Amino acid sequence: MTISSRDAIRLSDGRELIYFNESPAPDRAKYPDKRELPTPPPASQLRYDPLVDEWVAVAAHRQTRTFLPPSDACPLCPSTPAFSSEIPAPNYDVVVFENQFPSFSDRIKPDEITSLTDLVPVRPGIGRCEVVCFTSDHNSSFGALTPERVRTVVDALADRTSEMSEIPGVAQVFPFENRGVEIGVTLHHPHGQIYAYPTVPPRTQAMLGAAARYRARTGGDLYADTLAAEQKAEVRIVAANEHWTAYVPAAARWPYEVQIAPHRKVADIPALSDAERDAFGPIYLDILRRFDGLFGKPMPYISAWHQAVVGEGRDLGYLHLQLFSIRRAADKLKYLAGSESAMGAFVNDVVPEKAAETLRSL
Repeated sequence: MTISSRDAIRLSDGRELIYFNESPAPDRAKYPDKRELPTPPPASQLRYDPLVDEWVAVAAHRQTRTFLPPSDACPLCPSTPAFSSEIPAPNYDVVVFENQFPSFSDRIKPDEITSLTDLVPVRPGIGRCEVVCFTSDHNSSFGALTPERVRTVVDALADRTSEMSEIPGVAQVFPFENRGVEIGVTLHHPHGQIYAYPTVPPRTQAMLGAAARYRARTGGDLYADTLAAEQKAEVRIVAANEHWTAYVPAAARWPYEVQIAPHRKVADIPALSDAERDAFGPIYLDILRRFDGLFGKPMPYISAWHQAVVGEGRDLGYLHLQLFSIRRAADKLKYLAGSESAMGAFVNDVVPEKAAETLRSL
């Protein structure tokens, strides 16, 4: 199933909301946002850390964001006569809207910013943050979606990636989902987010550097060759179909980590073909089912789309999804303690080959 129609409205504070409809939908303009909302928060700041050559976002207004409200006050459910949510319509398939508490924004005029010291320049946090609601069913989950709904979500992510990549100053577009209170979610409703970063994030910088060095040394594509090596080795493959392979990385950092990659190198979600988009849902839902089956209860996870950057280095990118959990046993979590948090040096508690074997058996 592909998107039948797409219609956008403005919420009462000026934020954009877009309905992605799987069948012809009524005129959404007849469901305006009737709330009285506060003015947008001030823009975040980017502060440069010269000791590690990284930018850190400071967004103090996010301290006041909604935190685990009761289901009858969920801001991601459709609006009802008794409660007006972020989504004015009484029903929807997939909805995307600008975050009310954004880490980055392109619609907020930043205050004048000056450097803190000669070594610490400060920039406005120009970018964009959006919320993606996968279903109107508050009690559902991504793993419970149909393959057809997953295709709608993928099409919505492609739409947003294309548009957000055109925002002046955006360096990379990053769709992701956090699931579970153990991960730190603040809303239970099935949803994800999209960040349009004004700088290239540290992990992407590291991946670009490794890919560039590999190309200079061998002339090859690092991710394509890594995927081919995993396919040849087979031992860490969890599942595969005609267009995608899901495998546990040989040097996985997390107790249970799977990367799902298309067989054809593409830069980002918009570049996926119809056949690749259709084939993604079944394999991803299969992996999510296996994650939930590991310990017989919903698995907390982070699902992260790694896409090519917008500018220099774009040719080095290879689209793939990284899915991982901090749960290492039924009653134990993997905490990022001294080595991981202070030094960025991961110690994994589960052998990647054993993790792949366990996931394959489910």
